[in-house]
Amino acid sequence: MPLKRMDNVGIVANDLEETIDFFRELGLELEGRAAIEGEWAGRVTGLGNQHVEIAMMRTPDGHSRLELSRFLTPPVVADHRNAPVNALGYLRVMFTVDDIKETLERLSKRGAQLVGEVVDYQDIYRLCYIRGPGGLLIGLAQELS
Repeated sequence: MPLKRMDNVGIVANDLEETIDFFRELGLELEGRAAIEGEWAGRVTGLGNQHVEIAMMRTPDGHSRLELSRFLTPPVVADHRNAPVNALGYLRVMFTVDDIKETLERLSKRGAQLVGEVVDYQDIYRLCYIRGPGGLLIGLAQELS
């Protein structure tokens, strides 16, 4: 059976409101919120009795989504927020923006910090990494053509 689509990328956050506000500032839209709990949820995740608050955010084109989660129970057990870009596993999400400079100015008011430098890859992309709320690693790309 062929793959139909990728539905979303999941991000676990300590402060759901701050993370929602940050991604709204970036340009994503809040699609909905829900509390996920119960025996069925624990069977899916393997975490047993869980209680999670989620917020689904979508990109303006409607094709991509982020599922932001805040675990109430069980507590978060691992922290990858200080991992460098070359760490193993799922690490970051990248967004294409119209203007990196303007985006950085807006997001810095919400605590975003530039990881390295803003650089141009040939005459194709302007790229950078930032740390967002709770240390989330986020890539930004601006098409130069």
